[in-house]
Amino acid sequence: MTTRKPLARLAVAAASVGAVFCIAGCATPGPLHVYALADAHASAVNDRSENAPAEVRSFLAPDEQLTGFAYDPFTDHFFLRLAPGNRVRVVDRPARAIKREFVIASAPSSGGGDLAVKPRTGHLFLLHPSQPAVVEATRLGEAVRTFALEGLAAPAIGIAYDAAQDRLFVASREGTAGAKITAHDLAGRQLAALTLDRDIAGSLAFDAERREFYAPLADRSGVGVFDERGKLVRTLPLAAGFVDVGPRSFVRVF
Repeated sequence: MTTRKPLARLAVAAASVGAVFCIAGCATPGPLHVYALADAHASAVNDRSENAPAEVRSFLAPDEQLTGFAYDPFTDHFFLRLAPGNRVRVVDRPARAIKREFVIASAPSSGGGDLAVKPRTGHLFLLHPSQPAVVEATRLGEAVRTFALEGLAAPAIGIAYDAAQDRLFVASREGTAGAKITAHDLAGRQLAALTLDRDIAGSLAFDAERREFYAPLADRSGVGVFDERGKLVRTLPLAAGFVDVGPRSFVRVF
């Protein structure tokens, strides 16, 4: 009797603290989902998980072209980078509706590329179309900065954010060496590099919990899943030109 009351009070206090932090916005992670668009004009985002496959409307018009795709598990939103490369459309996945759309003035309008999102801050990282560099902006499209990717001599083809270690992974293809992935801090300094044992077609995703990379394979056989050594561990039978992954939140409070 004397120990249960303090423990009960402690549990209530912990729950209260959690509730306070959730007031500003929080999400309880659920199962991993793989989101893929077949090509730059796909009308739907394919949703693959341990449950039955599903589709979500992409809201791409027939005359629009996708250049990059990212998923934010914190808000459960899709970010679609549209040609010519400086326009971003945000789709609310559970609401099946466009949340907002904006132009990033600091992003070049002469070409697109992949993008990634940092869930906790909502900052976007867009690949520069003609330089080995990244354009950073807020989730509302406000310019933050542009920084070079150390160690790269040409524009990258895919980018993903590592939520566990707060860094970026960048896919590139230089010469005949094949596709490689380099890790960079948020100032662009290169931290590590690996070569993939299969070629990829661009677009990159990363599961920070399982430490696995996802990318469309160049031979169009599906989405390749690679370990941290660059070894292909399995292939998902998905038609994909663009891919991202993230845990679907059980509970979201905003």
